[in-house]
Amino acid sequence: MVSAVVAVRNEERHIESVLTSLLQQHAPNFDLEFIIVDGDSCDATQDITRRIATADPRVKLAVNTQKKTPYAFNIGVNTAKGDYVCILGAHTVYARDYIATCLEELRVSGAVGCSGREWVRAGGRGLQATLVAWALAHPFGTSTGSMRTRGAGFADSVPYPVFLKRALLEVGGYHTQLHRNQDNDLCQRLRSKGHTLYITDKTSCEYFVSPDLLSLSRYAFKTGFWNFISLKVNPASMAPRHFVPAAFVTAVLFSLLAYLLSLGLHGEIRILLRSFLFVLATLYGLGSLAAACHTAFRERALHALLLPIGFIVLHFSYGVGTLAAMMRNARPPACEMSST
Repeated sequence: MVSAVVAVRNEERHIESVLTSLLQQHAPNFDLEFIIVDGDSCDATQDITRRIATADPRVKLAVNTQKKTPYAFNIGVNTAKGDYVCILGAHTVYARDYIATCLEELRVSGAVGCSGREWVRAGGRGLQATLVAWALAHPFGTSTGSMRTRGAGFADSVPYPVFLKRALLEVGGYHTQLHRNQDNDLCQRLRSKGHTLYITDKTSCEYFVSPDLLSLSRYAFKTGFWNFISLKVNPASMAPRHFVPAAFVTAVLFSLLAYLLSLGLHGEIRILLRSFLFVLATLYGLGSLAAACHTAFRERALHALLLPIGFIVLHFSYGVGTLAAMMRNARPPACEMSST
């Protein structure tokens, strides 16, 4: 049996379509159960789930009174009857063979966790939604090491994976102090035990991202903020690429401030600082423009040339989030790691 765990909260607009999609998963030689862990929703999410569960006994509802994602995953893992656990998202559409293929590739590769490729899709129909999706899907936006941009093979972390359940229990489940980056932390602890993780290109899922630039900014700020907290909780789970935006924003702000303070000083200092800012802006501009041209050619869309706007929103919000956490010396919530 494979137990698919889906963490949701206030998803009445999406939960029925997500479950309808999941119930169509191809399971040729194994049983499936779907554990919907609801974060104590105040809308009709639980009612819709119960109605679907009445019609299909494979669907089960659990309530997460803590309302945070790692608690939901731990509840699902501990409730699961299967030897394998699939961690899924509520804003993602999966190929019909997604679970079956990941399960087979997990066995073939000898890994304890396997996922398919994750394709980024716009969360709306407007220009902003398209720019957000392109920004998050391009290596210039999220780096070549991101789960959204890397190819098949053994990986440091895996999106929407099928896990061997006993491996999750061995490392104590998800870290409940990490309301974000809990997947990076878990995958690092699995690898520290000698386990491997694998991404296959034989199946895939489509992840629908923020619908506009403001939502992207909020998402990036929170992610950057939690990167600093994650570094405190488990330094090995974070890579240098996670802090590049913060370094970039720091360089820009420091140089700009130094230039303003130097207005009354000797002209050579001003020229030096101005030159540094110019070089920094030029390099970033050329990089973002090259990525925009690449996307425009690939998508055959002239409006992709506006993509630098999306990159600026993503990188500055992300970097400012990390710097804000550093200035506040942000700490994780006062709770212990738990598998319950």
